[in-house]
Amino acid sequence: MMRCCFITLGCRVNQYESDAMAELLTQAGFEITENPAEADVCIVNTCTVTNIADRKSRQMLSKAHKLNPNAKLIAAGCFAQRSPEAAAKLEGVYAVLGSADKNRVVELVKSIAEGRENEPKSEKCNCVEKELCDCCGGMKKFEQPEKSECSGNAAGGAKILVRDVMHEHEFEEMSAVHEGRTRAYLKIQDGCNMFCTYCAIPYARGGLRSRSIESVRAEAEKLNNEGFSEVVLTGIHLMSYGRDLRSGTDIRDAVRCFDGLNNIKRIRFGSLEPHMMTDEIIAELADNKRICRQFHLSLQSGSDTVLERMRRGYTSGQYFELCQKLRRAFGGETAVTTDIIAGFPGETEEEHLETIEFMRKVGFAKVHIFPYSRRSGTKADAMPGQLSNAEKSRRAGELIAVGRESEHEYLEQYVGKTVNVLIEKCVDNVSYGCTDTYAAVRINSAITPNTFADVKIKYIKEDMNGELYLL
Repeated sequence: MMRCCFITLGCRVNQYESDAMAELLTQAGFEITENPAEADVCIVNTCTVTNIADRKSRQMLSKAHKLNPNAKLIAAGCFAQRSPEAAAKLEGVYAVLGSADKNRVVELVKSIAEGRENEPKSEKCNCVEKELCDCCGGMKKFEQPEKSECSGNAAGGAKILVRDVMHEHEFEEMSAVHEGRTRAYLKIQDGCNMFCTYCAIPYARGGLRSRSIESVRAEAEKLNNEGFSEVVLTGIHLMSYGRDLRSGTDIRDAVRCFDGLNNIKRIRFGSLEPHMMTDEIIAELADNKRICRQFHLSLQSGSDTVLERMRRGYTSGQYFELCQKLRRAFGGETAVTTDIIAGFPGETEEEHLETIEFMRKVGFAKVHIFPYSRRSGTKADAMPGQLSNAEKSRRAGELIAVGRESEHEYLEQYVGKTVNVLIEKCVDNVSYGCTDTYAAVRINSAITPNTFADVKIKYIKEDMNGELYLL
């Protein structure tokens, strides 16, 4: 039996899609292995959110080939979609699979198993210029970094199954299997119509596409029957869910799909868009006791002038008020986590300091800091005032330090309190889990995974990777 291995980079959506592709291959009779060295086919699901993500994608493809040069190597995902020729030219790459055709992984692996070296046929990418719909806003044309079209096999012989995603309107139905986990991801949406000036993801993922309510309900029922205690709703632009479905559909409809599914005790959201969190949505979610009190609201900057240049669609004042509304609705322990970009083009020292001040004002539970990364074809790439890498690193370091202080201050409120923890694993009589606010907890006793335990917190500790947790 042919064995397939998945290596996944990037976001939760990528992880979900890797799990879904693995399930498709399992249903087709192929074996899934976690060891690339013993695989006949290795699929690397790539990321392109930053230049570093591109580099890691290339490095992982090269590493996989060196580890097992006899395996057929498939580059899938966002880097493969946005830079198919670059992926195809890497040593050992057998095929490049775009972000809109992950269902074709079975067809591709079957062709390998049957020795049909010239099948399946490659798609023409037409990636030199991509015309966008009027609804997308912003740019009308986008040039890929590579100037040649993707038309069939690359020079090195790799098959390219990549097509233009900018006019995709149908959600690609895929259902994942999550073995041996307490938390399951459920992808309900793909694509983005926002076109923030720094972001290349809309070009890798295409426009908004929502999963049907019926399909969301069906997978929710499956996860409930499989015994998962927590489900994370994921998507590229999650709060846009339903805007392309029947009038009035939104994220609340996806949450209602869990009504009556009593095994699932927690519903968590992936990244949420601040300007779409209405009072009505907050009120209904607050009435649902299964909603986790952790909200990842991507900020990107605490400076209003930078937010405007980023085309984020909200001000720092509006963002802060949303945080206050969530804490009033869900309670004071509500965790707000975020992403911030350091050193956006033209960012002055004053604007940088505004972000630091705003971080302290909000009191984030956790902050992910990213130095600004130039992405070819985006508006920010052509903006004046590009900062040096050294300056971006300096500013990122300062933001990381402030974020660390904020995280520690947030966790201090739990010391001496009893919290409810979902146990995720137990190793050497030490149990690991999370609160509904996504605070990591370690317990010095053996507790069965996928069960809940009330734990009194004694103090905060730091692991060998620098991650804070409660004990």
